[in-house]
This record gives sequence, structure tokens and C-alpha cells, in this order.
Amino acid sequence: MTQEMRAAPARFRLQVPDETLRDLTERLARTRWPDEPPESGWEHGTDLAYLRSLVDYWRSGYDWRKHEAEINRFEQYKVKLAGIDVHFIHERGTGPRPMPLLISHGWPGSVFEFHKLIPMLADPARFGGDPADAFTVVAPSLPGYTLSFAAGRRFSDEESAAVLAPLMTEVLGYERFGTHGGDRGAFVTSRLAHDHPDRVAGIHLTLLAVRRDFKFEDPSEEERRFLDDFSRWMKEESGYMWMQGTRPQTLAYGVTDSPVGLAAWMIEKFYRWTGRPDLDAYFGRDLLLTAIMLYWVTGSIGSSFWPYYARAHGPWPLPDRIRVPMGYAELAKELVRPPRSVAEPVYADIRRWSRLESGHFPALEQPEALAREIREFFRPLR
Repeated sequence: MTQEMRAAPARFRLQVPDETLRDLTERLARTRWPDEPPESGWEHGTDLAYLRSLVDYWRSGYDWRKHEAEINRFEQYKVKLAGIDVHFIHERGTGPRPMPLLISHGWPGSVFEFHKLIPMLADPARFGGDPADAFTVVAPSLPGYTLSFAAGRRFSDEESAAVLAPLMTEVLGYERFGTHGGDRGAFVTSRLAHDHPDRVAGIHLTLLAVRRDFKFEDPSEEERRFLDDFSRWMKEESGYMWMQGTRPQTLAYGVTDSPVGLAAWMIEKFYRWTGRPDLDAYFGRDLLLTAIMLYWVTGSIGSSFWPYYARAHGPWPLPDRIRVPMGYAELAKELVRPPRSVAEPVYADIRRWSRLESGHFPALEQPEALAREIREFFRPLR
């Protein structure tokens, strides 16, 4: 173990400087708005009328300090790994034998995405569950994202997995643990299982880390439907992925300098990836703005694009089959939902295959159902 890894985690409390908040308010007031085609709505991107209304509330009604205090209710730490201060929540489980569980967010997510889920996993009895299902939850800000951002450092999914393994084993002392992830966190989770099958008891996913060059010699009806859906998604919904994967620095200027630009870039994903026309009723403006704020106050949005660039220009992150037990909860409105025939060549030991009536952000949309799925999957693996 290196000297760097021996460093004890330091307690962390989020405290954004007042000057950062004043600067944000001034920038919001000076927004130069674009035009929009008549009756465009969300067809061509983020709806202008909705965003103007959201920004008005951001400037005059939203209380960051309230939500900052809510985040600070969790036990938070930072520890230096791979040359950066890695932020993580460490919520001890309440039960006879809590199982260590690492949960990894994706893009444009953050640990805030798990603020409803973590208590349900750590203290299931408080939510009507069995205390024997309790987890001690470790929820890191992935390297390069929000509170684990360091200027000039860029991380791929594989490199993030290489940081989280010693966090669990060498810093926190968990010799065996479970993992859960969605979106980019699913790739990080899968790579952890690939590299550390002796340490990872099982992996639970809400997105499959499978290659996107799908080929079927004699496709079934299910596989044909999937190929049609995937073709439509690549044509209409993958522009963000190509931009972030090919010219991330060019994009970073606008969304790092303009809070409205950042909000437009992120909020469209909440709209498209949940299929909910009324975001305010579904999520609430405070939740949406807090998700955006964590990227704004840390200046980390450009760094969060890097895993897309690394994926587009590097080797596939999973060179071999993963033999650790796997559970998958298919999300009804997920971006891509490959059939089981695509998953089986990658995941050799599929133990659970279920479905959640959720969009891309199940920890925010269906936290109770997701918590039940995670408990069910890991129960026989404890």
C-alpha cells in the first residue's frame, strides 16, 4: 500500500463561498437568450419558455443553502487517491450485519442522485424492510465529477474503477463488497468486477455495459425490435455523446462559463431520458437545480465529458467475460435496452433480470423500487 493510500479520510462539509453564489446570480441576470422556431417546444432541444421560467426561479426563489445543508446531513469524506481528493459519502448500515455496498452514479448525475436511495439501503427497517438487508453504503463522486474534480485531471471509466477499488479495500478496509451502478457507473461497476472478482461479491446494474456494434445472425422478433429502437436512438438522441466524445473542450467553454448553457445541456437529458413532459411536477425545480448546481459550483462539467472521449478513442473497457454474479433491472424508459441475448456473452453469471417502470434516473424516480431490487439481488450473496 502506498503512503498516499494510507492517508486517513478527512471529514468533509460542503460550503460554497458566498462570492460564488453572488457571481451566479449576476450571470443569470445577464443572460443573453437565443431565439427559437415558432411552436418549437422540446422538439429541437431545451424549450426556451421552460428554461426562462426555471432560470427566473433559480435567480429569485431557489435556496442553495437549504439543499447544501441537506447534502451535509450525510457523512462525507475526502481522501487523496490517484493524485486527487476523492469525495465520498459513507453511510453506516443499521442492522445485524450490514453488507458494504459501493454505488456509482453516471452522467449527468452525482452523489446527490442517491440522496433518497441511501437511507433506504442503510436502514431498511425505517422504510418497512428487513434490517437483515442493511447495507453500509459508500457513494463516491466519481473521479472528475463534481466534488471529486481536480483541474487538469481526466479519468476514463477504467481509471475510475482503479481508484474505487483501493477506496473500498485499502482506505475503508472492506475485503468483500457489492456494487451497483447505472449509466457510466455501470461501466465502472462492471470493470471493478472484471478486475477484482475475488473482492466483488456481486454487481447490480440498471444499464448493461455492452458493446454497441450489435450483430445478430438470425435475429429474433425481440432482437429486431431492439435494433429498430437502437437505430432511432442513435439518429435522434446521441448527439450529446458524439460531441462529448469528440470535441469535449469546445463544448466545455460554453457550459462552464454560462450557467444557463449548463442548465440547458443538462435539463434536456432529464426531459428526454425520463419521458416526462412536466419536469416540475415529476422532479420539482429544487431537485433539478441542485443537480445542476453541483456541476456549476465545482466547475467540473468539462471534466465529466472525458469518459466519453476515452471511450471513443480507447479500447473497450471489458476485455473478458465478467464472472461475478450479476443482477440487472431494465428501466422501462432507458436509453438502450438490449435483450438478454446481448448480455449473456458479457455477463457469465446472470442471477436476476427484472424491470422497473422508470426512466434513466431510477434512484430519483423510483427509489423505493430500486432499493427493493438491490436488496433482493444481494440477499443470497451476503
